[in-house]
Amino acid sequence: MLSLNIVIKKLSVFVLGTSLLLASHLTVAADSFTQKEKAIIPIAAFAASGEIDKLKVSLADGLEAGLTINETKEILGQLYAYAGFPRSLNALSAFMQVVQERESKGIKDVVGAEPSPLPTDRTSLEFGKDNQTKLIGVEVKGALFDFSPQIDEYLKSHLFGDIFQRDVLSWKQREIATIATLANIKGVNSQLASHYNISMNNNVSVSELNEFISILSTQVGQEVADNAQQVLNTVLNK
Repeated sequence: MLSLNIVIKKLSVFVLGTSLLLASHLTVAADSFTQKEKAIIPIAAFAASGEIDKLKVSLADGLEAGLTINETKEILGQLYAYAGFPRSLNALSAFMQVVQERESKGIKDVVGAEPSPLPTDRTSLEFGKDNQTKLIGVEVKGALFDFSPQIDEYLKSHLFGDIFQRDVLSWKQREIATIATLANIKGVNSQLASHYNISMNNNVSVSELNEFISILSTQVGQEVADNAQQVLNTVLNK
């Protein structure tokens, strides 16, 4: 018969091994997009390109994956800062149709939380400057902003202030939407590279960026994925 000490030792080894295995699985899970995060990618990409039929499918899939109506509206509203008002308005119109069609079929989607009120003790420019610095990791300066101070103010006060201050989406979710938007717009690789770096500063791992490329390949298009991969390789090799 095994002594009590041996039994205890064997039990301790088993518990330790089980704990390590569980921790390993949790690490993998934390290093992969959630279903909601995955759903953001084709929504933002097709909204950016104006492929409305594909967008409608992705919007319905996003609701099925757990995105709320307000979260989805937030994704499509943010789009205008990168792809322009026409794409954003068309995408929101398509989403309204999707929600109405689902309601007509008896599908009741979750509306979700409303954004918290914006700060009243500071201007959008003030808290936007802080948000931009936190997102990027350093204060943003440069010759372009010296040449065009108004665009610097627009970015700080409106994009990083009024938009990024809204808490319906996390900054990680907003960056996923941003890189998906930029990946499906031709001629903006420098901005895509910048937002890869910003996304990694906001809880998007390299593993998740590789998953991002894979989702682009299977759901958006191989040409788009190849370009996004090339830009990512450049960023990671620096």
